[in-house]
Amino acid sequence: MTAVHWKLVIDTADPHAQADFWAAALDYAREDHSVLIEQLRGSGRLPEGATVASHGRPAWRDYAAVRHPDDPYDEVTGVGLGRRLLFQRVPEPRPETKNRLHLDLHVGQERREAEVARLEGLGARVLYRIDEPMGAWATMADPEGNEFCVE
Repeated sequence: MTAVHWKLVIDTADPHAQADFWAAALDYAREDHSVLIEQLRGSGRLPEGATVASHGRPAWRDYAAVRHPDDPYDEVTGVGLGRRLLFQRVPEPRPETKNRLHLDLHVGQERREAEVARLEGLGARVLYRIDEPMGAWATMADPEGNEFCVE
């Protein structure tokens, strides 16, 4: 049996803003799908309104992704082939309930407070802090309210 390749998909109101936040938060690369988009546009296979301009190049209107900068990616499509987050536009707002899945950013005790401050500067906010015998961390929310932890 071969290990399964996966990506984490996050529903969002603004995929490009979320991709910008998480690319900066994780030091990941924004995926560039402009070559594929131009190929599809040139062959007439791209529906009207499917793209927007993002960072000076064509991008999918309803999708944006970030990938680990050291992982491989397809040079034609721009799609990451390793650690990857895909943000997809959905019409409904985020439910006001606790996340059932979240990211833990492991930065270490010595860097935690500086990292929390850096993430706040990117638009995140601290929800609460935990300091107990099994560990200490800050639970934060990204600009759309999705929870994550900084350990």
